Amino acid sequence: MSVKLIMALVVGFAVSAGVGAFLVPFLRKIKAGQMIKEIGPSWHKSKSGTPTMGGIMFIVAATAACLTAGYDAIRSGEFGHVVCLLLALVFGAIGFLDDYEKLRHKQNLGLTAGKKLILQLAASILFILLMRSLGYITPNLYIPFANITVPIPEPVYFVLAAFIIVGCVNAVNLTDGVDGLATGTTIPVMLFFVVVTYYWGEDYGALGVFASGLTGGLLGFLIYNFNPAKVFMGDTGSLFLGGAVAALAFAYDMPLILITLGIVYIIETLSDIIQVGYFKLTHGKRVFKMAPFHHHLEMGGWLGHKWTERQLFCLFGGTSLLFAVISFLGIMNRFAL
Repeated sequence: MSVKLIMALVVGFAVSAGVGAFLVPFLRKIKAGQMIKEIGPSWHKSKSGTPTMGGIMFIVAATAACLTAGYDAIRSGEFGHVVCLLLALVFGAIGFLDDYEKLRHKQNLGLTAGKKLILQLAASILFILLMRSLGYITPNLYIPFANITVPIPEPVYFVLAAFIIVGCVNAVNLTDGVDGLATGTTIPVMLFFVVVTYYWGEDYGALGVFASGLTGGLLGFLIYNFNPAKVFMGDTGSLFLGGAVAALAFAYDMPLILITLGIVYIIETLSDIIQVGYFKLTHGKRVFKMAPFHHHLEMGGWLGHKWTERQLFCLFGGTSLLFAVISFLGIMNRFAL
């Protein structure tokens, strides 16, 4: 199993880095440049025109890892990693449509929120139904740290699952706000699933291949996405990542682990919700200098220190890594005798 996980990591990195060498110049050539929001930090306007949709790199990489290192699993009838990949691809396709609309209209407004929500809900429900029919998940809610499983009615489980998946996908999307941030935050999340695979054993090997391949893909993408970024992942990449994180949490049958494992995504989302809600309630007052939270820190909120993009990368990546370790401690004894 270790060989497969390492193979997936290497394939993911090599494919992502290799694809990037051709994709970045191509995106620049066709002028697939990101339009920067007018309401964002003023210094971000210099990034306008930076190629977007670079998430194609790690999408191709994760797919290649599943079809190579995960080929034996497919031959033996194990399709968990393929279903996870498919969900992530569907979300990636939704993100691609969003990016395309932004590029077509030359503004930072793509699909309407309503259209995105309908597409995301449909994808989430189909994924849950497919995973349930294949026997990969059960309507039993595993509680990390307490190490207990609570059975709940299947319809309730499906509704909860759809809510968690859509919430996770959009939370990851919100985290993609400065160079390398979503990439650096998600690498520890994927490594968590790789370590869980190694610890829990062969039954989870195929899922580990997907997580390891995507880890390698993100590392390869970071070559181009680290500050100063030569390319952005776009909604194509961030929605794919959100789909992958959610899919793996359900495939390992422990969606509630996202509460600790995805703590950075949750903080980012809550900051946005709090900001909008407080702004409306107080008719114009703000809790944060700007939301999501990374922009608040970037603009010197609270302590007065204006965090650079590289500092934010280290802070968010380090926090994600810390909570990945904490999350592992919360599930490591799940199958202990």
